[in-house]
Amino acid sequence: MSTGPASSAPTTPEPPGVDERRNEIVNLVRQKGFATVEMLAGHFEVTVQTIRRDLNDLSQQGRLARYRGGGGLPSSVANIDYSARQIMNQPEKEHIATLVARHVPDHVSVFINIGTTTEAVAGALIHHQDLRVITNNLNVATILSRRTDFEITITGGSVRNRDGGVLGQASVDMISQFRVDIGIIGISGIDADGTLLDFDYDEIRAAQTILRNARKTFLVTDHSKFMRRPLLRMASIGDVSAVFTDMPPPPAIADLLAASGTELHIAAPR
Repeated sequence: MSTGPASSAPTTPEPPGVDERRNEIVNLVRQKGFATVEMLAGHFEVTVQTIRRDLNDLSQQGRLARYRGGGGLPSSVANIDYSARQIMNQPEKEHIATLVARHVPDHVSVFINIGTTTEAVAGALIHHQDLRVITNNLNVATILSRRTDFEITITGGSVRNRDGGVLGQASVDMISQFRVDIGIIGISGIDADGTLLDFDYDEIRAAQTILRNARKTFLVTDHSKFMRRPLLRMASIGDVSAVFTDMPPPPAIADLLAASGTELHIAAPR
């Protein structure tokens, strides 16, 4: 007696609420750039094992990237929109900016490059006296122009409409003509080996020129940039004089900072 083809085993449906939680996990990672297993477990009031399963499944679906300790953005070639970055981790950026401002004396020259964290630093420098600022960021220039005793120089080049960045060979050439006291730079990602990474080649060239032409360089970055992996290399974290962030970096990066003599400053919440 012949039998028909064996029927496939029914797919076990996910428990109620799993899809909603996973959608929200994706949204949180998009907002923050990186989210730890422990943070997500606390946020959703579930076990870390549950979150690990969620992250593994989301990674297999291509919705986020699975990293040791958490989940991050899947793309290495496209940054988050500027409008979203303006509001992401804004309190943390303000805490970092306040701390950076304490390390910038009056009567000095400063480079400030492109980024929402560097724009927060510009806002924190408003009450300083007699600064000479060179920037390739129109937003920084606008913020600081409220102070009539600042001398502000905007580099030449092409304006990037979405975020006010000024880029191109003319910008690099102009930056290279200055030798300033402090360079303040942001970054899009810091790999596990301490490599500073970004998405735009012209932006990287400008930041590299700042590194070469500043007596001190301050890297300003919130915690979401650690373990994020954009495509293009800018420098190593040991090439900067000091790192200002809002949370302790991963242990491997902390070890790199200690070995290179780079200062680490962690901004405590107000």
